[in-house]
Amino acid sequence: MAYKKKYAVMALVGICVASGAAWWLQNKTGASGDAAKPAVSAPTGAGPAKAAAVEVAKVETMTLVDETQAVGSLRSLQGVMLRPEVGGRVKQIFFNDGQRVRKGQVMVQFEDQLQVAQLSQAKAELSIAEANHKRNQELVTQNFISKRSLDESGAALEVARAKLALADATLQRLKVLAPFDGITGLKQVNVGDYLKDGADMVNVEDMDAVLLDFRLPERFQAKIRAGQKAQLTVDALPGRPFTAIVQAVDPLIEASGRSVGVRGCIDNRQQQLRPGMFARVNAVFGARENALVIPEEAIIPQGGRAFVVKVVAGDKPDTLVSERVAVKVGLRQPGKVEIIEGLAAGDTVVTAGHQRLQKDGTAVRVVDLSQPGGGGKPAAGPGAGAAGAPASGAAVAGGAAPTPAAGPQGAKEAAGKSKPGQGAPAGKVAMSGPNPCLRGADAAR
Repeated sequence: MAYKKKYAVMALVGICVASGAAWWLQNKTGASGDAAKPAVSAPTGAGPAKAAAVEVAKVETMTLVDETQAVGSLRSLQGVMLRPEVGGRVKQIFFNDGQRVRKGQVMVQFEDQLQVAQLSQAKAELSIAEANHKRNQELVTQNFISKRSLDESGAALEVARAKLALADATLQRLKVLAPFDGITGLKQVNVGDYLKDGADMVNVEDMDAVLLDFRLPERFQAKIRAGQKAQLTVDALPGRPFTAIVQAVDPLIEASGRSVGVRGCIDNRQQQLRPGMFARVNAVFGARENALVIPEEAIIPQGGRAFVVKVVAGDKPDTLVSERVAVKVGLRQPGKVEIIEGLAAGDTVVTAGHQRLQKDGTAVRVVDLSQPGGGGKPAAGPGAGAAGAPASGAAVAGGAAPTPAAGPQGAKEAAGKSKPGQGAPAGKVAMSGPNPCLRGADAAR
């Protein structure tokens, strides 16, 4: 019995020791936690730590181009397939494949022995008719013949002249002439071939200017008009942009596709473009100077309307707060949206972090992710955020800030890189003489 009491007392003592140790450890952990809490809560209560971190951008001004994309094909300013008016055997060919020819130049001569003989006969008959008519005129003055004989000889003279003109026209139809200045294609006839009237011989293309035919959806029919410009590229010449001047818009809307046909003209005196090429067209309807643009990430669509969150100065010094503003958007470009109403140049808008700004007047702090090694660290405080907002806005808006930051050397390098690409096409297009597109317009009139 004494043995059992001894072990019971030892168990009771062990339980007491374990409970005391647990109580001591618990109190020590709670004390450390309480001691750590003031260090965290003190900055939180100060204000800047409660501000929502956001990324911002500045409202910029730039030139916006109202444009749309389409596809089209190229064709010659003038192009024709030469075909004979009458059948016959080819006697001579006066051109080579791919040769430049002039208007009125003889291209193909057919056998003309029979027609030459008929022309000589007509000339002889005309000579006899003229002599008879002249003799009758003298006889009438002497009253040796009647006036009726003189009239008959005059009519015979007119008939002889008509026969001569007919024989000459028949002879000339055996010569195929170039209808305009151009370049010949590949000939499809040889000397000695007998051709029927209307047979294909060779095509002639006027390539000093090429026409661009493309179609636009009917909603653009009020925007497109003659005199506008369209930029285009061709897959066969990558990296070489060309400019077309819109010459005419088809008044008829195609019922099957609800599209309108547009024709432009391109100065092609360098002979870089060829008829039949596929073209990617960028039709330019107009340009707006000093348009207000912001990054498209700043737009908050809601209920058919568009909003942005603008960053403005708070009531307290060196503080920034949010303000929700309704805007009216205009043109859209990759990464950019035009603002027609609601903002002014230089305003700061939020591009990331909108979900943290549920109501107006929320304190914000600007995070500048464009700083090297910043790693998304926020500004030191509201004052630093206000000062950093312009830099962040310029960086997010893109384009303006990085170029000055590169310094004069960077600007020179950028200019050096841009000039060759732009100068080369300009040097090629600049040529002496009138623009063949304008020449074609004058000819059409």
